[in-house]
Amino acid sequence: MTDISTILDQNQRWAADRAAAEPQFFSELAKGQSPKILWIGCADSRVPATDVTGLGPGEVFVHRNIANVVAHTDLNCLSVIQYAVEVLKVDHVVVCGHYGCGGVQAASGDHAYGLIDNWLRHIKDVIASHQESLDALDDDARFDRMCELNVAAQVANVCATASIQSTWRSGRPLSVHGLIYDLKDGRLKDLGLTVSEFEGIPKVFRMA
Repeated sequence: MTDISTILDQNQRWAADRAAAEPQFFSELAKGQSPKILWIGCADSRVPATDVTGLGPGEVFVHRNIANVVAHTDLNCLSVIQYAVEVLKVDHVVVCGHYGCGGVQAASGDHAYGLIDNWLRHIKDVIASHQESLDALDDDARFDRMCELNVAAQVANVCATASIQSTWRSGRPLSVHGLIYDLKDGRLKDLGLTVSEFEGIPKVFRMA
């Protein structure tokens, strides 16, 4: 069982090994960050952004929550997007879900979990809008498709934010992508949802 003392011991070994391999690593990292990617992912402990992408410290700016939801009322997520896009000036925003997502599974059922039910409502709305096509699938395929549809909805929500749209209007290149991770083989899949311009989103969400 992992406890705090174990974490601290492992940190000491990691820091020492890293400094031995790259003597300037920490001094350079302390100077600042300039990541090119904002990663919006699920809080699931099995999907760490830097591990699955092969990136290291300083290379990806990360926001994670249950089921990688981007809600227009979530000031935390919106603040991360604004900072990443307007201050760090990332080139890519990635929304990454994963098959077997517990949040999506919970949202698809009728069990009451308490406070989190309010959060899961965002995913329930996605499921409800695709209910007919989902009902035509078997259980496994339906669950996988719900996870994919949730990513698609969150990509659309990212594109609807003021920060993303103002960046596109300024002419600075910025792309929003939808990926999904498969826990069974460790592979990322591009869902083909990339949006790179203002005209790529429905007119009703465009802001002047």
